Amino acid sequence: MSDGQTMQSLEFAIFLQFFVGLIAAVNPIGIMPIFVTLTAHMGPEERNKTALTANIAVTVILTVSLLAGQFLLDMFSISLDSFRVAGGLLLLSIAFSMMSGKLGEDKQNKQEKSESASREQIGVVPLAMPLMAGPGAISSTIVYGSRFPGIPNTLGIAATIITFAFCCWMLFRAAPIIVRFLGQTGINVITRIMGLILAALGIEFIATGLRALFPGLS
Repeated sequence: MSDGQTMQSLEFAIFLQFFVGLIAAVNPIGIMPIFVTLTAHMGPEERNKTALTANIAVTVILTVSLLAGQFLLDMFSISLDSFRVAGGLLLLSIAFSMMSGKLGEDKQNKQEKSESASREQIGVVPLAMPLMAGPGAISSTIVYGSRFPGIPNTLGIAATIITFAFCCWMLFRAAPIIVRFLGQTGINVITRIMGLILAALGIEFIATGLRALFPGLS
């Protein structure tokens, strides 16, 4: 095997490792039920547009993290652990709305007033940020970007991010089948269960961030 082929194999292994790392950090299959509950009031077309909005936002967020993540954090003196705590607080606020049953009503009212605004809001927050492009995915992107510098590697990692977002988009497009299978009552039950899980996830984000920020707590 020539040196060029060896380098290509190593680069492909790096990109594959990063792709698998994103799947582990984001857990798109685990997020899919949350996507279903957040978009339960939408029609199939609107739900697909929300999935597209979310994954475009994920692509933009992770690409920006790749290109300027560490620089921005350093510039504002923000640690990833501080970001983790902020993301956890955001998840908690959304979880309380889900458990009280108000989230669907709020989104329905917003949809009636402005469907595009509602779609963009759900697609970007909480789906893209912090559920998909959360602290784990962002930190992984920043680490790989700094560990493997150079234009070819940067372009390869960016292409991996786009591929990952495309796979998530295809996965989310299957959501209408799940919605039809569960029905409205099933969605309502899952909404509250997902709210509880989101609350636990938010607390875990906060606890992890606080332990790193304040070592004496652990």
